[in-house]
Amino acid sequence: MKLAIVVILVGAIILVSWAPWSRGNAAAVDVVGSTSVQPFAEMLAQEYVKRFPEDPVEVQGGGSAQGLQAARNGIAHIGMCSRELKDTPDEKGTFNRIQIARDGLAIVVHPRNPIAGLTREQAKEMFQGELTNWSQVGGENRPVRLITREEGSGTREAFSKLVMHEHDISPRALTQESNGAVKALVKSDACAIGYMSLGLVGHELKAISIDGAAPTAEEVKAGRYKLVRPFLFVTKGEPTVGAQKFIDFVLSDDAQAMLAREGLISVR
Repeated sequence: MKLAIVVILVGAIILVSWAPWSRGNAAAVDVVGSTSVQPFAEMLAQEYVKRFPEDPVEVQGGGSAQGLQAARNGIAHIGMCSRELKDTPDEKGTFNRIQIARDGLAIVVHPRNPIAGLTREQAKEMFQGELTNWSQVGGENRPVRLITREEGSGTREAFSKLVMHEHDISPRALTQESNGAVKALVKSDACAIGYMSLGLVGHELKAISIDGAAPTAEEVKAGRYKLVRPFLFVTKGEPTVGAQKFIDFVLSDDAQAMLAREGLISVR
């Protein structure tokens, strides 16, 4: 009996010594969701861990729908969403909404495309499949090749609301599952047109004006560029202590300045 008690005690000591909390390492805060928000969250997480190395943060993509589902099911501490929450019990009625920035939704073409801008109506008709040649909007005699995002993407849902007004996107559009994939296709095809986060356009694509307003942070802040959507963190109920600490950092002056330098519009 004494030997059995000793064995149990030794086993307990070993378990305690190997448990994460005994080593002073907090479990990582998991952040999952929108591929539009993802690169900015990764950048902030890297800076956060530099400042607080004892508080790891892990960021994964997958899309806004997956981020909401992961937060709802307790798989992630924080979900990332690149559209406004729907006024339904399973979204606004479930999630704690934290807006971390605003983002312009850019409509992008190949740099060699001479088109500098479209009206919102022209963009809608193009993505509906009614305008099928660039010559119909003053461009070259080339077919229009549509690039869109997948169902469940926050970027697609924002585009559907802001440009399509809930009209269907043409089934002829090529569907891609990330901003990076959209960027790669448009960059390689002079006939292509797509849409993506303004903060991720870079210098390899041309973001065109819409209704005469240039797609820039300045025009967004001035209220002239209208294709704007929120970047959100969501939690189911109140955030955990670790998640709240990361959220507080993301909303801090330093982190908001980092987002502004990357082309987003600060919530400050």
